[in-house]
Amino acid sequence: MSEQQDNTGAADKTAPVYDHRAILAALPHRYPMLLVDRVIELGEEQIHAVKAVSFNEQFFQGHFPGRPIMPGVLQIEALAQAAGILAVESLGLAGSGKLVYFMAIEEAKFRAPVEPGVLLNLEAGFVQKRSRVCKFWGKASVDGKVTCEVQFTAMIADS
Repeated sequence: MSEQQDNTGAADKTAPVYDHRAILAALPHRYPMLLVDRVIELGEEQIHAVKAVSFNEQFFQGHFPGRPIMPGVLQIEALAQAAGILAVESLGLAGSGKLVYFMAIEEAKFRAPVEPGVLLNLEAGFVQKRSRVCKFWGKASVDGKVTCEVQFTAMIADS
């Protein structure tokens, strides 16, 4: 895990480990399906990323007019994208032509709605790590309140 340092040599805990350019390089997703804005922490087994949920998101136009709520499946997709970055880094997949594909979603629980104007924290980690199939846990939260928990499986395959 790397931390950026300021000119005094002190670690900057707010500077992203991955900014939007690095995320675009790691993932094949593009707007409007790119759901990770920053990576705050990245280790060998776990990642903490952030999605800034804006009122301008396309899905809020229909989900739901008058009470905009981020769909739970998009919270899971955001967690999967964060896990994809973790897999790319941990398994050394950068530049390999390999992609991380969903295989299964298990034990999804939605605990609280996600409304516009919040930072959605995305935490994911390995449950099982193999060269071709990985199982992950994921937890999304806003201000420390869990909004979604899930386990999912992904395969590593040629693009």
